[in-house]
Amino acid sequence: MKSKKQQTANGHYIIQKVIQATIIRNMTTNEKGYKNFSIPAPTEFEDVFFHFYVAKNNTGQSVTKILLPSYQTILIFCFGAKASLITRQNTKIEIEKCLVLGPVKQAFEYTLTDGAEILVVNFKNDAFYRFFGNAVLSDPCPMHPDELLEENCFTNLWYKLKRINSSLGRIKYILEFSKPYLRDRNVTAERLTDFKDEALSPIKAIAQETVQSERNIQLKHKKYLGYSAKEINRYHRFLKAAELIQNMAENAAKMDWFEVINACGYYDQSHLIRDFKHFLNLAPKQFLNFQQEICIPKPD
Repeated sequence: MKSKKQQTANGHYIIQKVIQATIIRNMTTNEKGYKNFSIPAPTEFEDVFFHFYVAKNNTGQSVTKILLPSYQTILIFCFGAKASLITRQNTKIEIEKCLVLGPVKQAFEYTLTDGAEILVVNFKNDAFYRFFGNAVLSDPCPMHPDELLEENCFTNLWYKLKRINSSLGRIKYILEFSKPYLRDRNVTAERLTDFKDEALSPIKAIAQETVQSERNIQLKHKKYLGYSAKEINRYHRFLKAAELIQNMAENAAKMDWFEVINACGYYDQSHLIRDFKHFLNLAPKQFLNFQQEICIPKPD
């Protein structure tokens, strides 16, 4: 098992620190009756799940949020009233019971109607492959998890979870439910996710260690994780920039964009803007402007 110091070293703790896999931007702030928080995975499952996110809307009206990219696959359970999400292609998809989505590579909106509650399971690294034998959904749109297994186990799971009143109780049940489905980790996948030397290319290093071609390791990276090494490097660079912008906004009198560009490895300001547009559909200055509206779920 990895310590938090090790997670920081290989970049994974940055994901939890900056957005904890789900940074949420409030479209309306300080809603009374809206509650959201995250619950960390127990030690036994820390290489399987990042955390579990819970949101409950009892405001008397619909609440819309923006889910920022996490590059992980998520499983959403919806209880009470319906929830829905809108993709970047402006397609609205209702979540009646459960839905699987990912890897989440770009921000999208979701809406909780009054009385809706969601429980989001955030898979970590190669964990989704270990459950379903595939890291990438065949259809780019969200889908029902039963379609991946060709059986109704997740629908049955939803009915079981609905009868449990507490979030902790539901999470405990999910953890027990998941054990029989979880395959052993592939050795290459484990090496890729545990690679810590930022000065080296994990593809080249692991290819040399295992006497395989770089192309073969690239294909395995995509197979087990659902994205390429190039994609995740771009994402980590974006996360580093987002964290630095947040810190500057909190501690500096003036934003130094050139420091952000230099510290995060961008060629110029246009390069920085392109990444923020790609992941958030927002320019860095726009991201900065709604810092006060960002709500980062804390462990409950």
